[in-house]
Amino acid sequence: MADVTTPIDSQALDEVVTFTSELIRIDTTNKGGGDCQERPAAEYAAERLAGAGLEPTLLERTPGRTNVVARIEGTDPSADALLVHGHLDVVPAEPADWAVHPFSGEIRDGVVWGRGAVDMKNMDAMILAVVRAWARAGIRPRRDIVIAYTADEEASAVDGSGFLADHHPGLFEGCTEGISESGAFSFHAGPGMTLYPIGAGERGTAWLKLTAHGTAGHGSKINRANAVTRLAAAITRIGEYEWPLRLTPTVRAALAELARLHGIDVDVEADGFDADALIAKLGRAAALVEPTVRNSANPTMLEAGYKLNVIPGHATAYVDGRMLPGGEDEFKDTLDRLTGPDVDWEFHHREVALQAPLDSPAYAKMRAAVELFDPDGHVVPYCTPGGTDAKQFSRLGITGYGFSPLKLPVGFDYAAMFHGVDERVPVEALHFGVKVLDHYLRSA
Repeated sequence: MADVTTPIDSQALDEVVTFTSELIRIDTTNKGGGDCQERPAAEYAAERLAGAGLEPTLLERTPGRTNVVARIEGTDPSADALLVHGHLDVVPAEPADWAVHPFSGEIRDGVVWGRGAVDMKNMDAMILAVVRAWARAGIRPRRDIVIAYTADEEASAVDGSGFLADHHPGLFEGCTEGISESGAFSFHAGPGMTLYPIGAGERGTAWLKLTAHGTAGHGSKINRANAVTRLAAAITRIGEYEWPLRLTPTVRAALAELARLHGIDVDVEADGFDADALIAKLGRAAALVEPTVRNSANPTMLEAGYKLNVIPGHATAYVDGRMLPGGEDEFKDTLDRLTGPDVDWEFHHREVALQAPLDSPAYAKMRAAVELFDPDGHVVPYCTPGGTDAKQFSRLGITGYGFSPLKLPVGFDYAAMFHGVDERVPVEALHFGVKVLDHYLRSA
């Protein structure tokens, strides 16, 4: 490893672990429908930012759904600003299913346990640790850095990044790029091959509500206009549909890099290139690209009826749809066809797909920061299957990248930690992450 001068001292390494644990103990479960209180975590973050000499602002659209924004002034007033953001809410967790209580923040055998350990209170803690280390060392970055801790990312973001982007755009003046979750984590593709996917794209969000209408009646009688039957047929067609292959520039670049690393001679730009055939040869690494070569639509919820012997007049279903950049028209046309004439559909929640350039100085510096601290690692482009707050911040012209660095041990299933049981993060991974994040932010 190259010799690196860094302000990340033993206190910073201790703080990133402590902050991760203590943030986990603040239960910010987002059950949807507005049922969440991020304010205690927001106040926790704001207090530690203020301790680093910053002036954090707390903002709410809805009482208790609190966001925090602070700006660090850079040394170069002519430089564009950089947004660094993380969300404070987490998805629900059932304590009975866990080996440790999901809101204990327990540190056991060098691992921090609890909901949010990976998604994404670890990154929230890294940001705090870096900022406080800079304050102790008297360091200022070249660019202005805007720090944002958001509410409501695990639902619609209407109380979080959407609210900030729509009603407080001035706080992000000058920001041209942003970094947040879902990128720069180590992925062990096989013996001697450690990959670091850096997020440079996201599929768009297309959460759908389907409504079937029919004729209500007695459950004992023949009914050719049964709303439940009509809805079930449409849901089956959607669930069984095989979406056509569509390669975005980010995914095509990822396939080219993964093929090279696996010693597979293929031209991803050639006519007739068979992406599915290549993916089948990539082993574990296929998981990094397979979910993002197509649109998708997965039925997730069904609602119908009020009594067993009554055929209802309508039935409702919800579908989690995701759209590739440039794939929205195809998505809508396909849903029109699959739902058929007896089922209406609408967007329950929709957000744009994103794509970030891979030839940018920002991406190059992220790659350099990761490879500095893990010279044997290989950075690859990555398109996130789901979405992040980068979607809402894109309304302000901010290009988003996934960059929350972690170096994880072999056998640690990073993807399974997201919204999974026994979510946890190794202490050493946090130490690696805070060092890489510091280096990138000072070089950006």
